[in-house]
Amino acid sequence: MHLTYLILGIFTFVELNCENLFDANKDSVKDDTEYTAESLRRWTRTRYWNKLNSIAQEIISCGDDSSGWVLPDLVALCEVENDTVLNDLAHRSLLRNAGYEYVMTDSPDLRGIDVALLYSPFSFRLIHHHALRIPSMEKMRPTRDILYVSGQLINGDTLHVFVVHAPSRFGGERATRPHRLAVADRLMQSIDSIRTLSPAASIVVAGDFNDRYDSPALVKLCQHQLTNISQGVKGSHGAKGTYKYQGEWESIDHILVGGNLLQTFQQCYIHDAPFLLEEDEQYGGAMPRRNYRGYKYNKGYSDHLPLVARFKI
Repeated sequence: MHLTYLILGIFTFVELNCENLFDANKDSVKDDTEYTAESLRRWTRTRYWNKLNSIAQEIISCGDDSSGWVLPDLVALCEVENDTVLNDLAHRSLLRNAGYEYVMTDSPDLRGIDVALLYSPFSFRLIHHHALRIPSMEKMRPTRDILYVSGQLINGDTLHVFVVHAPSRFGGERATRPHRLAVADRLMQSIDSIRTLSPAASIVVAGDFNDRYDSPALVKLCQHQLTNISQGVKGSHGAKGTYKYQGEWESIDHILVGGNLLQTFQQCYIHDAPFLLEEDEQYGGAMPRRNYRGYKYNKGYSDHLPLVARFKI
């Protein structure tokens, strides 16, 4: 199936916040007690493996397309705990026969959550990767590193990928705005370095920005010769955003593209397959089928829906 897309030259990129993809083991140096068997969530290995296979199923379903079906080439993941989780997802879950490899960060985030990139070595040859640390500032908790990855596409071009999980709005949007602007500044520094050597370099920036498209951080990035290809996109089964909070759909997950890659852009949409949704009993309509409702186990997927972007390369 994958070779069909190689012949057609279609490259599929997915962004997904996995919502607390933790293993069931206590980490002595991280605040991950909430996701252990002894916690109120009763996060057992059985629930962990259910979650892994649910995320795997979600990723597989993102390959559905009107012209055929194939696994995504690259998957940018947020809220993944550690190397054990990524190894289990890539090599032991329902994805185990897909051939995915991965790279990820090891951030100072207090809960131990990180970002990662799954990649298919059939269509993306890894060249280099490293983490970009966000400078600390007053009243800012340690946050996730930005993951930078470069690789060669099947047409010989180099693709530069940045995976982001910006600081949350906990404490108020205005009070935490400088924290997300710091992420944008760090991104632009790295992008400028790439463009110094290759002005038309193909760049994609993706992840959970905890901000709308019109926020200062996103506006700043788009003023830096990046195009938000996910702005205004919707799903085909009722989703008007990637996340729903108190009955209102929001798009806080984004995919931004720059350089030569923008010329190859085909489409971007929210993947809201019916099995990823459930009834919003309080506010009406549909909502993402998350793994817990409060502390009640829901055997779901994530509180975010994935973004899917396709390019013709």
